[in-house]
Amino acid sequence: MKAFEIVNETLKMTDRPVPAPQDGEVLIKVHAAGINRPDIFQRMGAYPPPEGVTDIPGLEVAGEIMEPAGNFKKGDKVLALLAGGGYAEYAAVPIQQVLPIPNGLSMVEAAAIPETFFTVWTNLFDSGKLQKGETLLVHGGSSGIGSAAIQIAKYFDCRVLTTAGTDEKCQFCKDLGADIAVNYKKNDFEDVLKDEKIDVILDMVGGDYYAKNVRLLSPFGRLVSIASLNGKVGEVEIFRVMRKRLTLTGSTLRARSADEKGEIAKAMRENIWPAIEAGQIRPIIDKSFPFDQAEEAQQYMIGGGHMGKIVLSLA
Repeated sequence: MKAFEIVNETLKMTDRPVPAPQDGEVLIKVHAAGINRPDIFQRMGAYPPPEGVTDIPGLEVAGEIMEPAGNFKKGDKVLALLAGGGYAEYAAVPIQQVLPIPNGLSMVEAAAIPETFFTVWTNLFDSGKLQKGETLLVHGGSSGIGSAAIQIAKYFDCRVLTTAGTDEKCQFCKDLGADIAVNYKKNDFEDVLKDEKIDVILDMVGGDYYAKNVRLLSPFGRLVSIASLNGKVGEVEIFRVMRKRLTLTGSTLRARSADEKGEIAKAMRENIWPAIEAGQIRPIIDKSFPFDQAEEAQQYMIGGGHMGKIVLSLA
């Protein structure tokens, strides 16, 4: 099969054997694969695959079952969360991490769901304990993660605040349902939002945002970190955390067990699939690239101008 490997921090197409599914795995013929920020970190050597996982990048795919297992039959149209191996024509995946494609979605749209929506769900509701009617602040609201978080939070009747880097991106966030969108290049988001009651913050920025987030959170607020684009170190006033009884947490998804990912998949199918099929939530696609343009697709993400998801199409 054709696949992409990382050579000197660039993507190179190569030939690899079709993976042989192990017990409890299905073999998927990949029709589309999502591009994600962790893929960029992996090419830079900062996010290696877990032990025993292929070095082929790619954390989410959509396609059809070629070798069935469990309740999946040959030819079933599915999407899947991977620990690696998505930038390839075939992928072997534990059945716990595979879901049927929601009705009405294309393969490209379906491939934009697993890594992004699974990440949002587990961090907002498992780690962040977000409740109906609370207020959520999402940094990077125009990203794939941000666009999913805005929609999901609004679906659960939450007030949503966001930050983004241009007026166009701020309007994009508002069009998705955000109540307030702050252009952080024009305004200090802390100054703009200091009078808001903020219960949960989903942060992928880190660095100097960390202290600002702590200052913005209301008593019993929860700060959930999922990346550190502005730096791995942030300082906080410990007494402020104590006085406001805050929870500072975070997570990564890739290294979790198949059973843990399966629990997230079950929650997604129960709580989010009906909304997707009803058109109330949808994956937002910025651009789809042909499979052989994976390098160009990643460079497009590195450029930072995208709004929503970037996807490779193998059609």
